[in-house]
Amino acid sequence: MKAINRALQGIGGTTVVHLCFGYAAAVKDKPTGYSFLPQLADTTASQISIEAAQPKLDLSVLRNLNKTLMVGVIDLGNEKIESADEVAKRIRAALKHVPAERLVVAPDCGMKYLTREAAFGKLKALAEGAAIVRKELS
Repeated sequence: MKAINRALQGIGGTTVVHLCFGYAAAVKDKPTGYSFLPQLADTTASQISIEAAQPKLDLSVLRNLNKTLMVGVIDLGNEKIESADEVAKRIRAALKHVPAERLVVAPDCGMKYLTREAAFGKLKALAEGAAIVRKELS
């Protein structure tokens, strides 16, 4: 945490620390949790960004982090385009542990390995899934 805080020292605006399990296209066997995630509560970063879709992360670990959390809800381990309903289901799962005002949804990392068509389709599903959940919350 000292190194992260030092790197962020003096930086204004939103700061984000991204935790990566490795690009899904290259790393297939990922753990289902981040053993050090609770320690990140002490970092000065405004947000913590995690991959959650492809590794099927147990999202209960997010409950104790009092930060804005960027949660990956798009699996980039394959080119299959999720439906908006699948994405909405993943967002709802995150909302069980993180209040909506502290949740930012995103793809897992590694989109550069997808075809343009798959990447566009996945981003479209992300937007549509978020719209479904946003409507449910209003």
